[in-house]
Amino acid sequence: MSGLIGKKIGMTSVYNADGQALACTVIETGPCVVTQVRSVEKDGYKAVQLGYGEKNEKHSNKPELGHFKKAGTTPKRKLVEFKEFEQELNLGETLTVADIFVEADFVDVVGTAKGR
Repeated sequence: MSGLIGKKIGMTSVYNADGQALACTVIETGPCVVTQVRSVEKDGYKAVQLGYGEKNEKHSNKPELGHFKKAGTTPKRKLVEFKEFEQELNLGETLTVADIFVEADFVDVVGTAKGR
């Protein structure tokens, strides 16, 4: 299962061929950096950890800084692990929307509410 991490920017309307307005959510995705590659031999399962969003170094602890330094990137705000990623990726690679999806692909989106 391939995927990217993103952030909701807002809502807009898109009109179809019949002139009906359809609600659309605008999501800013990527660039996501590969911060860890898990293997069956070492970790017992195959997965890829992606990081998204910049974070100031003073807001990171030393273990986090070492983790990001090993990947060759700056500290990231959000880390998500994707199991059974379809592509073979290396540590420190940057992924964008064009690398994962093509036009007219259907996507599943999972979100977390602020809890208000």
